[in-house]
Amino acid sequence: MSSPQRVALIGECMIELQEESGGLLRRTFGGDTLNTAVYLSRLLQAQPVQVDYVTALGDDPHSADMLSAWQAEGIKTGLVQQLKGRVPGLYMIQVDDTGERHFSYWRDTSAAKAYFEAGVTPLEAELAGIDVLYFSGISLAILPEAGRERLLQAATTLRARGGKVIFDNNYRPRLWRDATEARHWYQRAYAGCDIALITLDDDIAMAATPVSAEQALASALALPVAEVVVKQGGSDTIVRLAGQPPQSIKPTRVEKVVDTTAAGDSFGAGYVAARLTGHTPAQAAATGNTLAGTVIQHRGAIIATQAMPNIKL
Repeated sequence: MSSPQRVALIGECMIELQEESGGLLRRTFGGDTLNTAVYLSRLLQAQPVQVDYVTALGDDPHSADMLSAWQAEGIKTGLVQQLKGRVPGLYMIQVDDTGERHFSYWRDTSAAKAYFEAGVTPLEAELAGIDVLYFSGISLAILPEAGRERLLQAATTLRARGGKVIFDNNYRPRLWRDATEARHWYQRAYAGCDIALITLDDDIAMAATPVSAEQALASALALPVAEVVVKQGGSDTIVRLAGQPPQSIKPTRVEKVVDTTAAGDSFGAGYVAARLTGHTPAQAAATGNTLAGTVIQHRGAIIATQAMPNIKL
């Protein structure tokens, strides 16, 4: 993939509350595609690539803080809508002794759900200047049906003029009416993207009938997508280009997992950053594994800048 000038990631950023000792809560911000945008911006800060985040926020102080935080990370916010009287969603993370996360959400009236209620959104108005569009299963899930249609139409329009579309299968069952609805929209997303980033556990969770990991992997690699990346947690990452045999890439060894929040999101950032700078899929998967392996050794979705691994692109 040649290096584009502008990458837009669409989704929802929420207020994140992390439970600390003594019942205290620490406020940060997070959301799957926003996490990816932050790490992507950090990795590409020395490259001629602009990273935009696409969402809707409210006119409240938390929304203003989010915008300031993104801008401080080098993320452009010109495609963000601020809606009067609306607020961001909120979630709380509790982490068990193994580093696994447990979430509680308050997001039913999140401003991000209303992004496509505008006659023409900033994303649609500036689509001709965007080279890569990145969205996830959560990006689709939070939108009403009309919004999903417009997002997929934007992806179709972008691809028709030579742009690239990347879809991450991040699946949260509680955001969908049922798995059948989710599969319908995922199939359409796969049919309209150039790179599919697939977490195998999520793929298994939304299958129509129980499937083994081997069956799910075979189905993922058979998708009608030019570039498929299958993430398997602590097992090998599998990458497949159309017409070529799959390749296996070893994960990064981690002695102690502290918090798996944003593991897949950071992997996506590492993978995309490497592909945008001319690296092969196998090299990109190794980069994604390196970044994810670092992120899961820290608390929260976004690690401190000084904790970032030394990744050369």
